[in-house]
Amino acid sequence: MKYYSTNGKAPIASFREAVFKGLPEDNGLYMPEKVPSLLPSFFDALQDLSLPEIGYQVLKPFVGEEIPNNKLEDILHNTLNFEIPLVRVSGDVYSLELFHGPTFAFKDVGARFLARSLSYFSEQTDQKLKVLVATSGDTGSAVAQGFYDVPNIEVLILYPSGKISHFQEQQMTTLGKNINALEVSGTFDDCQNMVKQAFLDKELSRSINLTSANSINIARLLPQSIYYFYGLAQLPKEKQAQVVISVPSGNYGNLTAGLIAQRMNVPIHHFLACSNINDTVPEYLRTAEYKAKPGIQTISNAMDVGDPSNFRRILDLFSGSYQQMASHISGYSFNDEQTRAAIHKVHEETDYILDPHGAVGYLGLKDYLEKNGGTGIFLETAHPYKFKETVESEIEKKITPVLSFDERKKKSLPFSSDFEDLKSYLQKQ
Repeated sequence: MKYYSTNGKAPIASFREAVFKGLPEDNGLYMPEKVPSLLPSFFDALQDLSLPEIGYQVLKPFVGEEIPNNKLEDILHNTLNFEIPLVRVSGDVYSLELFHGPTFAFKDVGARFLARSLSYFSEQTDQKLKVLVATSGDTGSAVAQGFYDVPNIEVLILYPSGKISHFQEQQMTTLGKNINALEVSGTFDDCQNMVKQAFLDKELSRSINLTSANSINIARLLPQSIYYFYGLAQLPKEKQAQVVISVPSGNYGNLTAGLIAQRMNVPIHHFLACSNINDTVPEYLRTAEYKAKPGIQTISNAMDVGDPSNFRRILDLFSGSYQQMASHISGYSFNDEQTRAAIHKVHEETDYILDPHGAVGYLGLKDYLEKNGGTGIFLETAHPYKFKETVESEIEKKITPVLSFDERKKKSLPFSSDFEDLKSYLQKQ
């Protein structure tokens, strides 16, 4: 498999090159030259396969021979060593719980696969790498845990000061060793722009081996396709005729991965792109006009993105056609008041506990199903405990703690949102 840039002005890359570079030099994003269709025999056996076995069949065409089969199997067994259950909430509404990994968020899947892939490639060349990542919350903690103490790899995490939960911050700032956290005075979009500028800076690229762990890196994004297969495998066969999947969306990597899974023949009828008030993509789906805007802080902070990178990949999948995109995806957005009310109501009626991101996905799904019918799955992307202050105030009880980092000392460096400061810091390191 080869990879091209969405901007069409960078050389074609191998999987290894795309993973190492992270971002093409023309400021596009890497995409596979083709999306393979999986055979009917695979889907016939889907319900009998384990999660790592499904992961191997999904990712093997994208990796090709660049990682040996036995090594790829090992990577996937180590990556996918936790459960991703499909839970019935009520009626025809199901939650696909993506928070059972080590950092209690969906990004564990992509971050762990990327870390292990980079570790394999770096072992072959003894090449030292610096991983640069921007986070609005969960990416940073997943990357920190996934890359912690990995030889030849140093991680630099940029996060917006005061705009992520305490639990998220503790997860990424208390590890030390090869994990470094920069607490940026600004928004997630500021952090993301600094990361992109770093990859496009020719002076830095000559002196430092940089790669990214955001979903701009194709090896972070592609593994997220796996759980769409696994979610459908857990759904009763009589419910699989008209499946609608609601994706709480920030940088839109998760939705892009779902669309790729659909093109690999997963029987998904329709997607919902659900956001908080940072509604750049839902607004585009309503108006056919893309208007980037500054990110606004909300209680669903991982979605506080005003100019999502992966929108370009989605546009590329539909050959730039608004009509095609709008026929496959419907957009929804909800404010904090609506999100809080959903957490309260769902717990009161079903005893199920939503996190603020899952609540946004749930709201969009309920609205769509009431008008169109079908079987609905929303992605529950983070454990409610990560946002316990918000959630506990709505369900009016304490959530059982999953893990505490409070006894560990926070280690972060206050930082500006000026790229030149980041460049100077990288060069001094």
